[in-house]
Amino acid sequence: MSGSDPSDESQSGDSPTFDVTPVNVPATQMSTGNVDRVDETHVTSTDPSPAAPTNRWEQTSSVPHYSDNQPIEIRDTDREAPIADAAAKIQQCQKILDYQFADPVLLHSALTHASGASHRLASNERLEFLGDAVLGLVVCQWLFEDYPEYSEGDLTKIKSSVVSRRSCGKTACRLGLDKCLIVGRGVTKNRSFPKSLVSDVFEAVIAAIFLDGGLDAVRSRLKNWLSDEVRIAVETQGSGNHKSVLQQYVQKELSATPSYRLIDEMGPDHRKLFLIGAIIGDREFTPAWGNNKKDAQQRAAANALAELHQQSPPHSAVPPA
Repeated sequence: MSGSDPSDESQSGDSPTFDVTPVNVPATQMSTGNVDRVDETHVTSTDPSPAAPTNRWEQTSSVPHYSDNQPIEIRDTDREAPIADAAAKIQQCQKILDYQFADPVLLHSALTHASGASHRLASNERLEFLGDAVLGLVVCQWLFEDYPEYSEGDLTKIKSSVVSRRSCGKTACRLGLDKCLIVGRGVTKNRSFPKSLVSDVFEAVIAAIFLDGGLDAVRSRLKNWLSDEVRIAVETQGSGNHKSVLQQYVQKELSATPSYRLIDEMGPDHRKLFLIGAIIGDREFTPAWGNNKKDAQQRAAANALAELHQQSPPHSAVPPA
């Protein structure tokens, strides 16, 4: 049985709940100040109503791993966190994803960083490996079908931008997946997650949905989550009319009009190269070289579009060899 959208009327049965059974830690340990938990809970899928832990915001949990049946320790000591145990994070994440897992342990594994797992194979690293491939497949098919006018080179550049760590991390944070991470004590106390950690959990969650519900469940969500990233990548990485796109964007968003400045030129008359940069207001963007002024302006516009969207410019200002 695979997972489903909560709104899918064709699916029946109640959503899985979680039994949270507290195990008290001796007061002598609590007084040392070195313990990272007050209660220990065990999270399993069950129907009866869960027993509430006495100190829910400061606890450790374990659930069986879906492949090796080994317990995964989870530590969370943030008193201010609105969802401070694994069961709550799993339920919160399913709401974010708009997807109810048939096997919630898959999602638990996807959310568990190596620092919060009992061993590396119990973390989300293997799911991240699979999710990277699933993400690439879905985006490649999406671009292939929706942009038949683009060459293989353009599609490759667009795809690389869409599946980049920056894009995945940005999307994960926008969805709120960073609030569902299950991490170890050191990372929890630091409260500052590396961007790579957040992008990794995005790929791991993609793999979990794929294993639980199939490719269609993944595809529909990625097309929703990454639509803006694809549009921006097409505008900045493809070989379209970047000058026209930049002008329309700047006039709409900034009430301004871009201009272009010739910065340098090099080479003999019959093979001259031009370095041109785009200017919007008092801001100058990374210039780009071109075989003629028109080509250089197009590349300069592409650089400006990328930088306006907090992306790296696709064209270098370094003179070609």
